[in-house]
Amino acid sequence: MIVLSIIRDSLDALLHPCARHDALASARHRAFMAPRLAGSLAAFAAFPIYLAMRGAPTALEVAGFAWLIAPILLSWFLSRIGHYEFAHVLSSLSLAGLVLAVATSTGGISSFAALWLVVLPLEAALSASRRVVVLAAALALSCVPILVLFGHLGFLSAHDGHDMSSSLLMAFAVASAILYAAGLAFGVEALARTSVSLLSVEEDRYRLLARNMGDVISRHRKNGAVQFISPAAEPMLGTPIRQLLGHGLFDRVHVADRPAYLTALSDVASGGEARSVEFRLRRDLPHAGNKPNVQVDFIWVEMRCRPLEPSSQGAASSENEVVAVMRDVTDRKIQEQALDLARSAAEQADAAKTRFLATMSHELRTPLNAIIGFSEMIVCEEVLMLDAARRREYAQLINDSGQHLLSVVNGILDISKMESGNFEISPEPFGPGAAVVNCCNLLALKARENGIDLVANAPKDLPVMTGDPLAFKQIALNLVSNAIKFTERGGKVTVSAAVEGSRLMLRITDTGIGIAPDDLKRIGDPFFQAGKTYQRRHEGTGLGLSIVKSLVGLHSGEMTVQSRIGEGTTVTVALPLVFVKQQAPQPSSNIATLPPVLRSTAPDQTVQVKKSA
Repeated sequence: MIVLSIIRDSLDALLHPCARHDALASARHRAFMAPRLAGSLAAFAAFPIYLAMRGAPTALEVAGFAWLIAPILLSWFLSRIGHYEFAHVLSSLSLAGLVLAVATSTGGISSFAALWLVVLPLEAALSASRRVVVLAAALALSCVPILVLFGHLGFLSAHDGHDMSSSLLMAFAVASAILYAAGLAFGVEALARTSVSLLSVEEDRYRLLARNMGDVISRHRKNGAVQFISPAAEPMLGTPIRQLLGHGLFDRVHVADRPAYLTALSDVASGGEARSVEFRLRRDLPHAGNKPNVQVDFIWVEMRCRPLEPSSQGAASSENEVVAVMRDVTDRKIQEQALDLARSAAEQADAAKTRFLATMSHELRTPLNAIIGFSEMIVCEEVLMLDAARRREYAQLINDSGQHLLSVVNGILDISKMESGNFEISPEPFGPGAAVVNCCNLLALKARENGIDLVANAPKDLPVMTGDPLAFKQIALNLVSNAIKFTERGGKVTVSAAVEGSRLMLRITDTGIGIAPDDLKRIGDPFFQAGKTYQRRHEGTGLGLSIVKSLVGLHSGEMTVQSRIGEGTTVTVALPLVFVKQQAPQPSSNIATLPPVLRSTAPDQTVQVKKSA
């Protein structure tokens, strides 16, 4: 083993740099140099023995020995130049010349040396080149007619083919040819073993990559049929690989994404450039428990495909194929959707801010203009010659404007307190029926002025409930006032209160203009007003229903809004009869995250808002 290791290291030192980093090329160069160096050294060693036995050699014998030593030059040539095929060509020429020279001197075509012509193509087989094998076979075949021609022309030396030496030479030729052929066979076997070993290592490397990389590698026909798919598809899609071959993968592509999937594969297979496509794939998830059923969902996949190189398709392939790499990008898609939602929420918040500034500038400027204008008229009463009745009228207008301005400021302060969680409610027992009737009485004059029939339906036997009576009154006043404001002359507003289970149900129904479905989803948002700004005929800050929703939430109640355009609106408030104040009440809503998510149901366009303290 030590000797073989030394020989191997010596051969490795002679390798050309172009073959040192390629295991197969290194094995071929060693297989070429080793027998030639060994044969040449053996000729060197045998030459003194030959001289001792035969005496002085003839010129032909000297030439023969020189030719046997010549392979050293071929090994040197391959070591320095590195051209493997050309070295085999030189070796074939050298061997053919040697055989031709010896056969010419020992009987021509019947010489023992002619047997070595068979070795020429066998030796050339080690080159792994068809051109070298063809050249070697042509050289061997060309030597045959040359020897026959030399025999007919009398160019051959006289030789007795029946003496003992001829038989010994023939035996030597056969034995040496057999040994040389055996050496060639061992060389071919060593090269084949090296090729198989390298192929096995390469297969293990690619198998390791295919089994451990998260991306899925697949091979497709132009019509999308899968020829091969890597094992990474099993954990990604939750199904065996055999079910994905053929059109199994296509059957899992979302119906809406199938045109894009097929178009990408077809374009690439038709000679197009590499491209990427995103689509959804059905994934099977094991059902909870031991049941055989599976749950199905879809994941987003990015597929990058490119045309398969012709050398990789094989000669039998009649159409271009595509190799694709698929990657699960569901998390990225979720992040993109979250960014889109955040961007939409930011845009809505910006729009809400703009509406708030526009509304507040109008709502604050209008009463302030009235206060300033009428106060200036009172100051200049001597110039304008105002009488007492006119001064009282102006003072009343100033008072009304101030009260309106105060209500706007109070509404902003109330909603700010509710947003920050600092709004305190004081629960105590009170009669809800009397509170409802009182609110209706306060707004009866406004209803009559607008030509609206206001009906209160509150049974006298309503039980006493626990809650904040001021907050309850504010809820009822805001809802009834809104109903009157948005009901046309001749309409009707009905206020009813009843007990259902452990909750008080307060319903305010009107026959007003109704609310559009798109606006209905945002009812209760701070500063939101239904309808477009330039179409609204009713003034307001958009805080009334937001305050109601917040107060209902602080009482652990629910508010439901049902409406149809032109048919009216019904607002239902459900409050617990017994309310226990929480230690740390939570904010009822958040202006920074406008608009709140409301649940919309069809066909009654109902929105239910539920908040708990």
